[in-house]
Amino acid sequence: MTTEANLQSPFLRDAVARGQFHQCTDLEGLDKAALAGVTGYIGFDMTAPSLHVGNLTQIMYLRRLQQAGGKPIVLLGGGTTRVGDPSGKEEMRQLLSEEQIVKNTNSIRGTFEKFLKFGDGPSDATLVDNSEWLLKLNYLEFLRTVGRHMSVNRMLSMDSVKLRLEREQPMSFIEFNYMILQAYDFVELKKRYNCSLQMGGSDQWGNIVNGVELGRRMESYNLFGLTQPLITTASGAKMGKTADGAVWLNADMKSPYEYWQYWRNSEDADVGRFLKIFTDLPLHEIARLEALQGAEINDAKKVLATEATALLHGRDEANKAQEAARATFEQGARSDNLPTFPVTSDELAQGLRVTAAFTRAELVASNGEAKRHISAGALRVNDNAISDEAAMLTSADVVDGAIKLSLGKKKHALLRVT
Repeated sequence: MTTEANLQSPFLRDAVARGQFHQCTDLEGLDKAALAGVTGYIGFDMTAPSLHVGNLTQIMYLRRLQQAGGKPIVLLGGGTTRVGDPSGKEEMRQLLSEEQIVKNTNSIRGTFEKFLKFGDGPSDATLVDNSEWLLKLNYLEFLRTVGRHMSVNRMLSMDSVKLRLEREQPMSFIEFNYMILQAYDFVELKKRYNCSLQMGGSDQWGNIVNGVELGRRMESYNLFGLTQPLITTASGAKMGKTADGAVWLNADMKSPYEYWQYWRNSEDADVGRFLKIFTDLPLHEIARLEALQGAEINDAKKVLATEATALLHGRDEANKAQEAARATFEQGARSDNLPTFPVTSDELAQGLRVTAAFTRAELVASNGEAKRHISAGALRVNDNAISDEAAMLTSADVVDGAIKLSLGKKKHALLRVT
């Protein structure tokens, strides 16, 4: 009997070692398939113009599969996004227009190329959009060929449905159909690309099992499902969420410097776990970094930040972000690698209210929030604390063509004169 302790395939052994294994529908069967080079997929719905760090756990799963000789498929949910996954939601997702879905899809595509090698080779990744088959479905034919294999009793027992019903929160019929479409995706991917493995977070277990069973009932396919634990921080926060909102992967929504800072600010207890999941560092090196104590743990956090940023934005940008942080925090200097926002000389000639400047630099969400930080002594201009809510920035504050704004010790930006 195959257990986590006697796995043979490098993919599953690495998944266990890096804390990315939770459940599998057939561990022994998948272990054998992975040894031969299995094709596996994960689906991503196009609900925003960028993916975020929460999605990165799944992208890294595909990366591990490719590194072990398997073939990853990125399934874009051009079709399923039109329905909306109810998993983990207490109310219906906002339905997006077709134009917005296409725009989001085009904006997101490039992210996967940062982590996966695409091409025509046996282990090269493939990008697929489920709109290819979902938009062509004939409703009555779909009910007869697919719907008859889906048990309503089982569907009602799924957490995504059951929790909404128990809380007397309405679930629309369109949402109820999502799990059928996801199961059907798996069958289509097997037919078209010989894909035998669906992966995802543990919250997708029920949907994944549905796909495995639908493939067996419709076509006698032998399919596999594999999940990893949902990632939360040591304090219980959802991965990829901060007080400032989602940690986006697109550089135009979260700069490399800000992304580096997100990882640098990881909690001490998370460093080892995050190094295993979000970097390619060998496990023996991670064990060394994980063992650091006291102030030395900050060195491990810097390694985490630089390695994670290098995967997404490239080594040069990661090194620039690290150097910007070193110059800012260790030397108190300004750096051109800080997030930069424009300000005109005319604005400064008239005087720009400091609260408006911090809002423009996205260090605060509103003038009111800026005022609260001023009261707490947390806002600084050119490293000088601001105590007056009515203070104005003028051309006299410009140093080397820019004004440095700081919120606390870790958040900084530049207003550069244009």
